[in-house]
Amino acid sequence: MELRHLRYFAAVAAEGSLSRAAERLHLTQPSLSRQIRQLERDIGTPLLERTTYGTALTPAGAALHRHALLLLRLADAAPDMARSAVGQSREVVHIGVPPGMPDGWLLDVLAALEVGVPRAAVALTEASSTEQLRMLREGHLDLAMVHEQPQARFRAERLFDVPFGVAVRPGHPLADGTTCRVRDLDGLRVLAHGRQQVPVVDDRLVVAAHDAGAVPLWQFAQFTEHARACAQAVKADAVLLVRHSARRLLPDWPWLPLTAPELALTTWLAWPPETRTVVGDVARVISAHPGADIGEAG
Repeated sequence: MELRHLRYFAAVAAEGSLSRAAERLHLTQPSLSRQIRQLERDIGTPLLERTTYGTALTPAGAALHRHALLLLRLADAAPDMARSAVGQSREVVHIGVPPGMPDGWLLDVLAALEVGVPRAAVALTEASSTEQLRMLREGHLDLAMVHEQPQARFRAERLFDVPFGVAVRPGHPLADGTTCRVRDLDGLRVLAHGRQQVPVVDDRLVVAAHDAGAVPLWQFAQFTEHARACAQAVKADAVLLVRHSARRLLPDWPWLPLTAPELALTTWLAWPPETRTVVGDVARVISAHPGADIGEAG
């Protein structure tokens, strides 16, 4: 059985007629009939039967037709696949990023990788810190950008710290200020990310508030894009966010940096100690990329 036999067979099945298929293939009908008979001999069973309206597939013919179409599609795509591979030797590097990572910084990093590690083909996966570390352990990620210090089993670099603040509901007395002390949150309903998204934040918040003598009414939730709806659902007076997230998600809520004490969101880069050379090269470029201006991102 040859590929051309499958093409002839598929044409007859599509046209429902030997004569129309022969015309489409620029063959004579007797020649096409011989090719179909040869295919039937190779298969060992009839594939077509004549009807008053032309030709129809036998059960064996219908089964072969499904496989023939798949094989023909693969054969047609093979030249393009081969041409696209010419001159390419890039290795895919899977990198995890947490929700809310500033687009500007990520785009700058990707541009730096194009120059610094041109053989790396980067694939990004957005996931929480907890999910990323699980994927890293299971080998589904090569590198992870997370908001908690990775376990000792991984290599890690601290990328940057971004100050936390609160986006205050418009009209609230705090909205007229320039900063917000942790003790100013006493008695307020404050929405914050839950442990699954930012594992260390809720513990630090509770401790900082206790030390400041404040008892905020914490409302912990999992959210990425729907901060406004989550804040409305719990009647929050303020939402704990870094500045660039607040400007994106709650642009009309004044954002105030937290003070006394200051709290920061740390981003770490983690990867396995034993990995491909290209992964180590990507890690070095990312680690060297400055993140000092992220806290001012709009």
